[in-house]
Amino acid sequence: MVDELRVQRLLRSVSDELDLLSHEAAADGERRADPIWLRGVKYSMISAVEGCVDVAQHLCSSEGWGPPADNGDAMRVLGRHGVVERDHADRLVRAVGFRNVLVHEYVDVDDRIMLDRLADLTDLRRFQQAVAVWLHEHQRP
Repeated sequence: MVDELRVQRLLRSVSDELDLLSHEAAADGERRADPIWLRGVKYSMISAVEGCVDVAQHLCSSEGWGPPADNGDAMRVLGRHGVVERDHADRLVRAVGFRNVLVHEYVDVDDRIMLDRLADLTDLRRFQQAVAVWLHEHQRP
């Protein structure tokens, strides 16, 4: 059974990270010149994607749709079960892959890719909205 409170708490955390990232996307050159700025943005991106992964894994587990092969597959499973659209699930798999690069291959990250991702947070916002709609439609009395 889905723990709606847990999912809502995770979605709120994702929302908070996305709000922060949206704010930082508009940062001026002086702010971006601070050596800690990009590091903070990367961490917030990791946290936002990780929150989405936690939601996906919880839904897969609680609904008996799993276990997914990995975190990216958890997004594909949500696509197969109509929580998100399938093409959106594919984009979320790429977001999970980017999170993995930030965490495991951080030395080799092309910062221009991070800045491109920062400029377009649509896929993560859509995930948040899609899960909220799915939860509303599948609430149990």
